[in-house]
Amino acid sequence: MQALGLQTYIWNNNLRSALLLIGFPILLLGMVFFLTLGMIWAGMLPYGYGYGGPVAYALHLMIGAAPLSLLVAGVWFVIAYFFNQAIIDFATGSRPVTREAAPDLYNLLENLCISRGLKTPTLRIIETEGMNAFASGVHEGRFSVTVTRGLLERLDRDELEAVLAHELSHIINRDVRTMVVASIFAGVITLICQIIYRSILWGGAWGGRRRGNVGIFLLVAMVVGAVGYLLAIVIRMAISRTREYVADAGSVELTKNPDAMISALQKVAGHTHLDAPQSMRAMFLEDDDEGIMGLFATHPPVEKRIEALVRYGGGRPAGPASAPAVPVAEAPASSPAGPWGAYEEGGQKGPWG
Repeated sequence: MQALGLQTYIWNNNLRSALLLIGFPILLLGMVFFLTLGMIWAGMLPYGYGYGGPVAYALHLMIGAAPLSLLVAGVWFVIAYFFNQAIIDFATGSRPVTREAAPDLYNLLENLCISRGLKTPTLRIIETEGMNAFASGVHEGRFSVTVTRGLLERLDRDELEAVLAHELSHIINRDVRTMVVASIFAGVITLICQIIYRSILWGGAWGGRRRGNVGIFLLVAMVVGAVGYLLAIVIRMAISRTREYVADAGSVELTKNPDAMISALQKVAGHTHLDAPQSMRAMFLEDDDEGIMGLFATHPPVEKRIEALVRYGGGRPAGPASAPAVPVAEAPASSPAGPWGAYEEGGQKGPWG
């Protein structure tokens, strides 16, 4: 039952990746349609009277533009597939590190991989005081685990091992593929929206030279840009926040040390700042930016994650103010206990169930 639950979770991640891949060209076509419709309403494009109205004509033009939109999406798929790590390195400032430069770090990750029969991912480091980490890559042999210098300097060996196990769990569970695809596509949509907004700002300079009511087009473009930003947020939110609970559970399963994961979360909380695009922050171990009242937060609160580790992982928070550890609830006889199968009293599943 435990393996079935985890396998189902991995299938769901693969399904999300496929939906993102399919939805990206559809979104591009939708933006083309509404921008074209706005240009027709503004008189910037000739009105096709033989097509039954502006909407039908805009649809006709969108269908004509479909091959180009699909080509653009296809080219970007290829770029994202082969150069996703280069894009992430450029955006975050990460760089590969050799075994000779960080032998202890390599040994920790390699031992975790050996325990699961996995190929060791490439290790990368970001030279920043912020305490964070993330996994990246879209297929076997190209996965990477990135940690910041601040994380290396302030976590002890057990805490660092727990964080590496957390990121390795994202790779095992195929979270990382979904996160990379969503981050890159959300970044592209945001870039398109920025281009639209810049065109709106410049509209006053060229609007007087254009025929037709340019104001209508600018209004439509503004709406398209706003919807695009919201869709970029939705894409980031398509990565369920449950992934962090599952990766925390994976860390406990790999290290058998829930206290180390709890201690690591307590240390990084409030110190995770990393200069990176908003679209990539869903990949991080933790992100302090919770958006508007936590509505668009990509991670569950650290307190909730620690609470789950205490209640379902048998951990004990460090520090004098910490509550005593709560024993792992006994699972029903028909369901095995474990990081993905623990039950609360009364038979109710916990966050990893």
